[in-house]
Order: sequence, then C-alpha cells, then structure tokens
Amino acid sequence: MKDKKVLFLTQGAMIAALYVVLTTIFAPISFSEVQVRISEALTILPVFTPAAVPGLFIGCIIANILGGAVLPDIIFGSIATLIGAIFTWKLKDRSPYLAPVPPIVSNAVIVPFVLKYAYAVPLPIPVMMFTVGIGEVISCGIFGMVLYFALNKSRASIFGNAQA
Repeated sequence: MKDKKVLFLTQGAMIAALYVVLTTIFAPISFSEVQVRISEALTILPVFTPAAVPGLFIGCIIANILGGAVLPDIIFGSIATLIGAIFTWKLKDRSPYLAPVPPIVSNAVIVPFVLKYAYAVPLPIPVMMFTVGIGEVISCGIFGMVLYFALNKSRASIFGNAQA
C-alpha cells in the first residue's frame, strides 16, 4: 500500500515538473490568445495513471505563475486543465481517440473568458474559442495522441501498477 502511494506521488510530481518545463521552454507559444501549449500534450496521461490528474493541475498552476500570469489566469486556466484531466481519466476505458476531447473542450471554453476579462484581449470570445481550440487540437489531439501511442507500447514498464 505504501509503495502505491509513493508511486502515485512520484508520478504526479514528475508530470507536474514536465508540464512546467515544457511550458517554460515553449513560453513564446504557451501564452496568449493564439497558443499551442506543448505541455498540454501531457493531458493524455490520465489514461495511464490517475496521478496525472493532480500532476497536471499543479504543473499548470506553477507554469502559469512562472509565466507571469495574472491571478484569474492562474486559477481558471489551471481549473480548465484540471477539468480536462479529470474527464480524460474518466474516459480511460473508452476509445483512446476520446481522451484528448475533454482538455480541448475545457480549455477552448474557459481560457477565452480569462483572456477577455483578465487580460482585456479585444477579440470576440467566439474567435478566441476557435484560436485556443485550434491550439488545443494541435497540442492535445495531435501531440497528445502521438504521446499516447508511444507510451501505450510500454505502459506496464513506465507506469507500473498505478492504474486505478
């Protein structure tokens, strides 16, 4: 039992760290109304381990703080990632092609309101839903699925018995 808790914490921490590093390295395209946050590819990981849910959430909070985001963005942008991660985990036993849908939808719906009201971006919300949505399709739908198929081949050796 203790080993499972240690594994869960370790996986969550590693995922959070990866999210922060990827967001920081690709900062020029990770923020704004037109963004492709490469770290969002990691939102596929709840399919493999429930530790990804808190890992992604904490990683997003830290990345947003380090990226200079304002408080509403830190809160609601991170909640968008959390919602996406939770629903990806809930879909883990369904088709892998459904796994990227929750983070795409949650970010495309929530982030434009953050951009509009926290940053006063002058674009209409539907336009930003489209631009943020396209970025999420690229990062979650394309890069996330590439990551899924790469990891799925070695699922047991990478994620151990953390499945829940």
